[in-house]
Amino acid sequence: MNWPTLVLAVLIALLQYPLWLGKGGWFRVWDNDQQLRAQRELNQKLEQRNAGLDAEVRDLKSGYEAIDERARYELGMIRDGEVFVQVPQRGPATAPAAVSPAPTFQAGGVNTAKPAR
Repeated sequence: MNWPTLVLAVLIALLQYPLWLGKGGWFRVWDNDQQLRAQRELNQKLEQRNAGLDAEVRDLKSGYEAIDERARYELGMIRDGEVFVQVPQRGPATAPAAVSPAPTFQAGGVNTAKPAR
């Protein structure tokens, strides 16, 4: 191989390096594009979550129904004059040991069950 061909091959390789591996090269552009897509997907999910939270805040500010609902389902609160009845779900079929009467609750969460004798 003669030296002019070798020099031209080295020059072409040197010119290709920035195109593929340099600061604005194809590999870096591809990597940045992948990061941008991932960030956009994350932003879209967060925007949906924020919209839901915003709607919930507006609902809580506008009336007492949402507050009442949260108090009932998340905190287990009841209104005056209401009776709270809890029905336990059955687990695996096993013979129960000593069964005591289930406690009953009335307004204010007062336990009115009589102690087992």
